[in-house]
Amino acid sequence: MAIQGIHRAFEHLIAAGLSKEKAEALLDSLADSRDALATKADLRELELRMTIERGATFYALAGLLIAMQYFLP
Repeated sequence: MAIQGIHRAFEHLIAAGLSKEKAEALLDSLADSRDALATKADLRELELRMTIERGATFYALAGLLIAMQYFLP
């Protein structure tokens, strides 16, 4: 949230009857929780990594099956 947006939210909370300390605490906790959220780019990157890992697992298993066919009678 931009500085102006934070200040505006702070002013709205004060106008709604919250004390300055409670308004600051609320906005601080919201800012902390926002840092923990995943963005669309984060989700796309995760999806790509999972697709690559799934493909690598598929080829590893295929190689294992071929090796088992070759080495086991």
